[in-house]
Amino acid sequence: MAAVRALVGSRLAAASAFASLSPGGRTPSQRAAIHLSAPHPAAKVALVLSGCGVYDGTEIHEASAILVHLSRGGAESESRNVLTESARIARGKITDLAKLSAANHDAAIFPGGFGAAKNLSTFAVDGKDCKVNKEVERVLKEFHQAGKPIGLCCIAPVLAAKVLRGVEVTVGHEQEEGGKWPYAGTAEAIKALGAKHFVKEVAEAHVDQKNKVVTTPAFMCEAALHHIHDGIGAMVRKVLELTGK
Repeated sequence: MAAVRALVGSRLAAASAFASLSPGGRTPSQRAAIHLSAPHPAAKVALVLSGCGVYDGTEIHEASAILVHLSRGGAESESRNVLTESARIARGKITDLAKLSAANHDAAIFPGGFGAAKNLSTFAVDGKDCKVNKEVERVLKEFHQAGKPIGLCCIAPVLAAKVLRGVEVTVGHEQEEGGKWPYAGTAEAIKALGAKHFVKEVAEAHVDQKNKVVTTPAFMCEAALHHIHDGIGAMVRKVLELTGK
């Protein structure tokens, strides 16, 4: 797994990370072998992290659920990583996000957590006028231009909305509905960025077939953990399907 410290001006003083997930047999691993019953050869997926912890980094449940579903899909994680914070999730050596290349991966997935809105972008402060970390922007554009799928969950779809003009995403519902969707206002910001927002339930994922972008609400909804886990699973499955592996 790998990770990164990258800045956008002085505002973003902390970091992001990516964890490489590769198919069994391609790279050595210190972990146990992954499910051999996977229906297709596993894709090599980069998991982009933003630290550790929902309030200033990656939402740990989301990152863990993504890793579980990638494992279930046949992926095997390498023993390499990024920042010490992200290392709590991904473990391993520190590697700069600048080394992440679409040429070496079949897909990229971005978990949520406020780190996506604080460290990977300035969305938490600037809303629709936000800036995206330059390396994160590069990664999004590179995978998009290569026609390789990108998965994002929770607040992370704002990154795609900012960088990929006209992309289709979901952050769930567009009304708070008595507090069930406390961050529903994000949908309007996404529209203001020029993206298209689609209303989805927490256990669902939206697939933008044209742009190969897959999103799911995750913790944008006040829901039981297993429903959030199901939505992340739907997102991961669609990303893996779009790789064609």
